[in-house]
Order: sequence, then structure tokens, then C-alpha cells
Amino acid sequence: MPYPLYVAFIWHQHQPLYKSRTAGQYRLPWVRLHGTKDYLDLILILEQFPKLHQTVNLVPSLMMQIEDYVAGTAFDPYLTLALSPEDTLDQEQKQFIIEHFFDGNHRTLIDPHPRYAELYYQRQNNGREWCLEHWSMQDYSDLLAWHNLAWIDPLFWGDPEISQWLEQGRGFTLSDRQRIYSKQKEILSHIIPHHRKMQETGQLEVITTPYTHPILPLLADTNAGRVAVPDMALPNFRFQWPEDIPRHLTRAKQMYWERFGCKPRGLWPSEQSVSPAILPEVAAQEFEWLVSDEAVLGWTLKHFFHRDGHGNVLEPEKLYRPYRLETPNGNLSIVFRDHRLSDLIGFTYGVMEPEAAANDLVSHLEAIAHTLKSHQSDGTTTLEQPWLVTIALDGENCWEYYPLDGKPFLEALYQKLSDHSEIELVTVAEFLDQFPATETLPADTLHSGSWVDGNFTTWIGDPAKNRAWDLLTQARAVLAAHPEATEETNPEAWEALYAAEGSDWFWWFGEGHSSNQDAMFDQLFREHLTALYAALNEPIPPDVRRPVEDHARARSHGPDSFISPMIDGRADEQDWDKAGRIEVGGARGTMHRSSKVQRLWYGVDHLNFYLRVDFASGTRIGVDIPPELHLLWFYPNRTMHNSPAPLADLPDEAPMNYLFHHHLGINLRTGDRWLQEASDHFQWHNCPTQAQVALDTCLEVAVPWADLRDVEPDWALRVVVFLADEGRFVANLPENALIPVQVP
Repeated sequence: MPYPLYVAFIWHQHQPLYKSRTAGQYRLPWVRLHGTKDYLDLILILEQFPKLHQTVNLVPSLMMQIEDYVAGTAFDPYLTLALSPEDTLDQEQKQFIIEHFFDGNHRTLIDPHPRYAELYYQRQNNGREWCLEHWSMQDYSDLLAWHNLAWIDPLFWGDPEISQWLEQGRGFTLSDRQRIYSKQKEILSHIIPHHRKMQETGQLEVITTPYTHPILPLLADTNAGRVAVPDMALPNFRFQWPEDIPRHLTRAKQMYWERFGCKPRGLWPSEQSVSPAILPEVAAQEFEWLVSDEAVLGWTLKHFFHRDGHGNVLEPEKLYRPYRLETPNGNLSIVFRDHRLSDLIGFTYGVMEPEAAANDLVSHLEAIAHTLKSHQSDGTTTLEQPWLVTIALDGENCWEYYPLDGKPFLEALYQKLSDHSEIELVTVAEFLDQFPATETLPADTLHSGSWVDGNFTTWIGDPAKNRAWDLLTQARAVLAAHPEATEETNPEAWEALYAAEGSDWFWWFGEGHSSNQDAMFDQLFREHLTALYAALNEPIPPDVRRPVEDHARARSHGPDSFISPMIDGRADEQDWDKAGRIEVGGARGTMHRSSKVQRLWYGVDHLNFYLRVDFASGTRIGVDIPPELHLLWFYPNRTMHNSPAPLADLPDEAPMNYLFHHHLGINLRTGDRWLQEASDHFQWHNCPTQAQVALDTCLEVAVPWADLRDVEPDWALRVVVFLADEGRFVANLPENALIPVQVP
């Protein structure tokens, strides 16, 4: 019989425990703000399309904090200030407001609101000190209001009170801010009940995660880090407490039962992290299925998922199906997400027109179905087997980069999928009920890894991450030395342990990720440990009182995530805050003598490679620096035509004497650009290009991957920048290295 292509969306809704166990208050506002912007509207939009079924993961630590805010027992510093009379603010509080009450993507959350944008650009253009000197009490009052209003989802803008505030724009009073807070609590109060309602109607499946979002394989044994990275530097002390796994799972199940009146069927293991060691415990807790990433499946099968030039998997039969895991405590099913489709929603579609983005995702699903049909031996034009495409991603953070919080994109996508006769959206459980997994993965061969490159390096292996593990291991040993302190007799100690075992602290330590709240995450982690020692009446070790690391950001560093900057030559700080950075000015060599080029920024998304070049103030093109900039792409270990850089006077030394495959030339005076591709006999031929170039306060460049023909997804490549004058080489950037780039 013919089948549609089944698609399972799984949205992961999570926030770490922001409540300080020593101070008794919330340190950060993200549960409250994301709660008014991201959790309820996602399922309310879905509810308008009853044919579409989806799965949502509500992490226990998130639900606890939502309920605290609804009860009025949760207060964070941002909320406390918003509810304070503006004429009582002291200098330190005003500085905090100026610094932090614009947190959020300004293009989507600030710029659409004229009064909020007015205050933001006063800070950006005039500086923080100017604001301190010139802002009136009304300016502060309006900013306190707008920081909360802007995070209310557009789906709720039709509410009469919210509509009135948006129209009012300015002149907000303390009474207005108090009413805005009441509206926030009202929205938050509907989140969990509405998930339950939609699960009971069958349109939604709600699943859970281990209690405080720990990396279960690392709780079982931190040596699991060496499965994917054999030479990983491990912490000094081995964390090996597998008995904590059932504790986290039991707490998660208990919380779920109390809120949804049934047992959870699915488990989103934190960060999609799995290992053979955790499977018996997951099965023993009567979970039926779990989700991980295609990288974990690839490592398990010893198979690399190749993709075509459009990013579609060439071997779909291996990825788009559930697998069975046999454990001593019963069987589990496991599904593996399509990493690229998930990332397109998470990082790329927000910068596209909503209709075009929706069309792109549907076309990828249609291409998957086409490939599956073409692989059928009988040559039929319908799917003769039930296949399941899993798209699983963070359900909150990405919408901050979409116009109107993603509402136009989701509505366009859901309408197309509702109208599509050959694609059917299902929950994972209802697919498994109808089509149980038939392909078995031996449980002891399941790869130990996460969604990040199939390993655990995001949470362990870095010196700072390892120091944090050592602090946790020592605290866990102290708790174990107090057998009288059970979960019943000393719940405070155990709750502090569970909080410290959460994955989020380790995510932010060390290299790989950074935010303007790194020091606060460090503090929260150590406050949870402090609470554990205090609950046991044990002395607090000096290392727990000191920051795990120095939070001054390295001047040069790699990218933190995908970026999608607007190419206007104006160096918007938010556009590039996740980009890689290479300092140039002050380095030795050619550029040191002038230091007119200060730094390079670089990054990618699924559409483009991006480069930004910062110049010293007052730099004159053609006078202080050469008038031409040339980008050269080097493809190590790839068989293709390559040619020397098409410039005269090239030094015979690396990397100037490398052979390259693509070349983009830019005339900095006119903005003209030309693209070339290497051909045989060390020649270059011209190619059309859609590259964007803008020069104002800096140079910004976006080169579409479509321009770089022959480049395939997942390739590692290198880029170098040459400066030239009338085709004659002058200097290269960076001087002692090439820019490393990973194609999405």
C-alpha cells in the first residue's frame, strides 16, 4: 500500500535552573521572558492546523520555574527593577538597566518598536555614560516597560491591554509596568495546561528530559568522553555515579505524572546524549522511545551520511526510520534527527522571506521522498514503506531571529504541510504504535555521543570544563560520605546536587560558547555546590568560592555558532557576536607596520560564507591600504583543478604559494567584485557571482555557497585574504594562518 512521507517535529523547551540556592532568588529572567514569547504561541499556532501532529519536550527544570513565576514566588533582578519606582533607582541600578535591558536581537525585538529603538540607538550612538547623564526618569520607566513588552509574542498583541500598551509607546508608569507583569503571569499560567489539553486531544505528544538536564553518559562515567575522542584530556577525578541516572529519570517521571496525569512515553536525553550505559536505566523507567542525532547513528553504523549539493541525504533508508535497542530491562525505540533540516530552522530560515523558507523546507521533504521512491526496486511512484523524517531542535531561541517571532514562517509552513497530500506530520509515539521499529541496533554498540559532532567535547575535555567536573566530583563524594543525608531527610543537599549536575554550566565553560552572562553561569554553578556543602554542614572548599575561569574573552577565537549578518558595511555588534575573530593590528609582519586592518571576523550559515574586515579609524582606501582585496579558497585533500593566486609579485612562501580553487576579487574603491574558478593548466575562468559587498565603517562580504561550485556539505576548507594594488600582491591576512571554515 502507498504511504505518505511521515515527519516528526520535536521541539525542545528548556531553561537551566536560574534560582540561586544560596540567595533564594532567580539570577536571570529567561524563563519569564521566553515564557511570554515562545512556549505557548508555538502550540497555539499549531492548534490552528488540526491535521498536523507534533511532539514537544518540556524539561522539568523549565516547568518548575514557570510555576514559580505563576505563583508569584519567583523574582529576578530584571523583574525587581521593572517593579521599582523609577525615582528610587540608584546609579548602579541605572547602569545595570542601560547595560542589560536591551538584551535581545535588536532587529526583531527592538527596532520594530519606535520608542524602544529610540532608547537603544541613543545608547549605541552616544554611549552608556551619555545615557547616565542625560536620561530622564521617564526614559528609564519606558525602558523598563519595553524590555518586558517586546518579549510578549505577537500572537498576543490582539489582547486589548497589550494592544493599548503597544500603541501608547511612551509615558509608562509604575502602574503600567505592574499590569504588564500581571499579563506575563497570565500568559505563563496557560503554558502547561494547554500542553496537557492538546495532548489529550491527540494533536500533541509531550515528552520529558532527565530532571535538571544532565548529560547522563557523563554521570555514568566521565571516561565516556574518550569513546569519540580517544586522546581527550579528562578531569583529574573520575565522575562515576550511575546511580544518579535513575534519580533524575524518576524525578522527571513524577513531575510529568503530576502535571499530565499519565506516564511520559518519550525521553529527550539531555543534548541528545546517549551511551550503552544509560539504556537499561531508561528502559527500567518504562520509557518507550528516545531521540538522538544523525551523528550518533553514523558513528554507530560506522557510516558517514553523504549529502548532495542541495544538502539532502544520499542514503535516506538508514536515517529516516526508527531503530530498536534491546536492553536487559526491555526494548527501546530510538529515532535520529536530520541534523541539517533541524539547523535550517534553527539558524538559517530566520533571514529568509517566510514563504521562501517554508517552500525550501517542504522542497527538502519532497526531495527525500523522491530519493526514497527512486531507490525502490519495483519502480513505483509512491512510497511502499513507512519512513519517518525526524526534525528535532531547540524550540525557543531561534525565534528571536525571525520576524514576528517566527509566526509568519510557521503559519506558511503549516499551511503548506496541511495542504500536502504526500506528507503527514505525526507524533513519534503514534508512528511507533502503527509502525514499530524493525531494525535492531545492538545496545552495546550504540555510540556514546551527543548532537554536537557525535561527541561530548562541548561539556568535558577543556581545562575549564574539567575544573568544573572536579569540583562536582568532590562535592558528590562529600554527599556520599553522609549516608544519613537521604533525599527524604536532606532534600536540600540532593536538590543542590541535581542542579549542579545540569549540562548548561559546562556548556558555557571554556572554549566553544560564550555570552555576556558567562560569569553568572559560573556563579550559579558554584552557588549550587555551595548550597550542597551548606546543607551538609561541611566547610566550603576555597576553589568553590573562586570563579572556575577568567571570563575575559580571548581576543582571537573561533565561531560560537552560525551567523547571518546584514551586509551593510556598518559592523552591527549583534550580527557578529557569534562569529570567529582574528586580531591583525599589532601582529608582527607587514600589517604591523601600518595596523590599518585591525581584525577579521568570519562565519557561516547554510546560505553564505561571511567575512568582515575592520579598519582603523580614518583609513583611506588606496592611500593607507591597497585598493584591492582578494579572497582565495584552499581545499585541503580534495581532488580538483587548482591554480596559483592570480596576482603578480607573490612571495614563494606559504600560504601565498598555495594552489587555490576559487577566487573572489573586490575593488574597495568601486565595490566591483569578480569570481573565478580554477581550471586545467593552472588557468582561471570567470563565473557569475551573487556575492554581496558593502563598505562603510568596515568591509562586509557574503559569498553564497551556490557561487562556490563543487563545494559539498560538511567539507572543511581554508580561506586567505590578500591585499593588492593593480593586481600586485602587497600583504596577506591573517599573516600566520588561514581562516578555517566548515561548510554546513
